Amino acid sequence: MIMSNEKLKGHAFIFVGSLLFAVNLPISKYLLPLYVTPEFLTLFRVVVVGVMFWIASLFVRREKVSLKDLGMLFLCSLCGIALNQLLFIRGLNITSPVDASVISTVVPVFVMLLAAFILREPITRQKAFGVLLGIVGALSLILRSAHATELAGSLDGNLLIIFSSLCYALYLVMSKPLTLRYSSVTIMKWMFLFATLLLLPFLHIHILDPGAIFSRQPTIDYKGIAALSYVILGATFLPYLLIPMAMRRILPTTVSMYNYVQPVVASFIAVWAGQDRFSIAKLLSAALVFVGVWLVTQSKSRADMEREASSHVAQKSRRD
Repeated sequence: MIMSNEKLKGHAFIFVGSLLFAVNLPISKYLLPLYVTPEFLTLFRVVVVGVMFWIASLFVRREKVSLKDLGMLFLCSLCGIALNQLLFIRGLNITSPVDASVISTVVPVFVMLLAAFILREPITRQKAFGVLLGIVGALSLILRSAHATELAGSLDGNLLIIFSSLCYALYLVMSKPLTLRYSSVTIMKWMFLFATLLLLPFLHIHILDPGAIFSRQPTIDYKGIAALSYVILGATFLPYLLIPMAMRRILPTTVSMYNYVQPVVASFIAVWAGQDRFSIAKLLSAALVFVGVWLVTQSKSRADMEREASSHVAQKSRRD
């Protein structure tokens, strides 16, 4: 199956976004909790990036959003930003990073099931097998790094991570129709505005707390400022700009499969930084991830099946 230029662009957008998210993992680990508290970082990201998207909207074509779509954007914001980030941060505080990473691998499964229920996208055997291969590859990389943490997981924390993953999956599926009608900037300026309004009542106290940011640094630390700048621009503004651009061109399940690229990149960054060792097992795990992604990209969508059915009917009519 030859991939169209638009689909190739979609894969490129979400691949770059996944790389940016992956690089964010060690950077956020560097920031927390030495420089900023998790709650401060969550709200600060949402507020600052929201302002950035509203400024960006001044330089692109203005789009009028219907009241119905504003309601859908509110739900997408609730699931994709507010609940997703808040539940994940709270869950990560009381469970282990390994547990959180393992649980996050179920996002493509959630997306595949929700897309079948909401968008009527078929669950083909090829798609299901591709998701399974991706899970196996990602889990093998994550669990091989389990020795790096001594923090035990907790049931409450794990449940919060599960709900966070489900919320993100809901966002990917619900936002698909919106990406076909509006630009990324329009979608994100409203989503981050709604997320700010949703999170502010719960996290405003952390913005006002003088000990929430750089409190343990007696002088200005430019490494900390650079890391915080990357989290804002490289790990939030740019990826959230790219996700709708990818969703416009490829299916939600395919977009979610790129979650598995993140442990691959994180693993090889650890090898490059001397924190881990390269092994054939890591290479095989990465290969499983990319084969899984490829299988999902090659599986037929509902539109593909409908086109094939119409073509078959037309050919049969001509023969008759």
